[in-house]
Amino acid sequence: MSRGAAAYASVLVALVAGACTGGSEPAADSDATTRAPRSSTDATADGRGAPLALVVHPSRDVTDVRTADARNLVADGPTRWSRIGLRGGRMSVVAAPSVTDAAEVRAVASAQDAIGVVRADPGSLALVPASAVDTSVRALPVGGVDPLRAPAAYPLRTDVGDAPESVTTVTVVGDIMLGRRVGERMAAVDDPAAVFRPLAIRLSAADVTVGNLESSLSKAGAPTQGGDSFAADPSVERGLRLAGFDVLDLANNHLGDYGQRALRRTLTRVDGMGIESVGAGVDRAAARTPAIVEVDGVRIGFYATDSIGETPAASARTPGTNRLDMPPRTGPLDRAALRDITSDIRRLDRRVDAVIAMPHWGTQYTHVPEPSQRRVAAALVRAGADVVAGGHPHWVQPLERTGDSAVAYSLGNFVFDMDFSRETQEGVFLEIVLWDGDVVGVNPVPYVIGPDFAPRRVSGERAQGILDELASG
Repeated sequence: MSRGAAAYASVLVALVAGACTGGSEPAADSDATTRAPRSSTDATADGRGAPLALVVHPSRDVTDVRTADARNLVADGPTRWSRIGLRGGRMSVVAAPSVTDAAEVRAVASAQDAIGVVRADPGSLALVPASAVDTSVRALPVGGVDPLRAPAAYPLRTDVGDAPESVTTVTVVGDIMLGRRVGERMAAVDDPAAVFRPLAIRLSAADVTVGNLESSLSKAGAPTQGGDSFAADPSVERGLRLAGFDVLDLANNHLGDYGQRALRRTLTRVDGMGIESVGAGVDRAAARTPAIVEVDGVRIGFYATDSIGETPAASARTPGTNRLDMPPRTGPLDRAALRDITSDIRRLDRRVDAVIAMPHWGTQYTHVPEPSQRRVAAALVRAGADVVAGGHPHWVQPLERTGDSAVAYSLGNFVFDMDFSRETQEGVFLEIVLWDGDVVGVNPVPYVIGPDFAPRRVSGERAQGILDELASG
């Protein structure tokens, strides 16, 4: 991973919560202005300096601020949250050096000091260069524009700090299961893309879109897990393309649900879609091979592991997943395999600007990560992973900062027919931002899976409840 300016090394966890969409067409995804287009953005073309971010305590809802209200805040330092459209009473405003001379704003010695004030006091707001924001606070979008995703379009500027020459965006979603009742629903409406339509515009807007495909694409053998054997019709390619998927993680416990012949056919069919796959292959070497995607000279590497079982581990001559045995399902922790995996990531790190690791691990139906997840996550980060985005538990688990990297232990279900509990119908996807090849933003976007098995974004109390689970660790 590239290690440019030190200020870019921190990872931002920021929510840009949009309105809940009720329709099934992609056009219903109404907050397109918060996203960068599906290409890298020249953020210095206008010569107006760096974005000036408004950051708040992580316990506070993140709401779009009107541009006029934000400008008044910088100029005058108003003392009530309602002046910028947020709930709450009085607030205090602190600022990094040289970003404002407003009398009502308290200047501190550095941007890090300003962030420290907000971290300790939920009643405070800080004005800092966007490059200084870290995971302990959240940045507010202004005028519908996120300061990290679209810095050139962001309306507030400062001469302090640097703006990037390029912005690259990656979206990572959780478990995608397109068989069983999900497949039956799409067949009933005669639309193999139906479950992706509500979020298709937003997903496809990223430069790179990635998800865990937890379904075989063939029934060429007998089901190996009874009613929990998942196979999707190959026509789901239409939905995967509509949503803009560039990489599919196949390292999971359902790829092999219909035996080795079906597994091989699934690998072939994904390859035929022109979509990169990672975490599984025709043999161990293929299963350990990362996927690398290049966007305007920025190289992003993806590496995936399976620690659950059921799908066979790939061997020197047989197909399967890139297995890392560990508790609670396949443990004890296989230290030799972990050494191989961290060696793979170190080699990948030398070849790319950013590394995203995607482990399939943990215990189902809990918000609490296993100690083994934390141990493996730390090893992946030390080896060079900038972001770790896990799957399998079917519930959201904490999003934490480990070193300079972001670790999401479980994103939850993205498309699934588990409608037996609230938690299995909730999740987040990550919108990751790179400035000049360095990860600077990891934005969790909450959603709820509807009765048609399609995920839709939510806001307000439902969104806050999902986000609270990200901070529960």
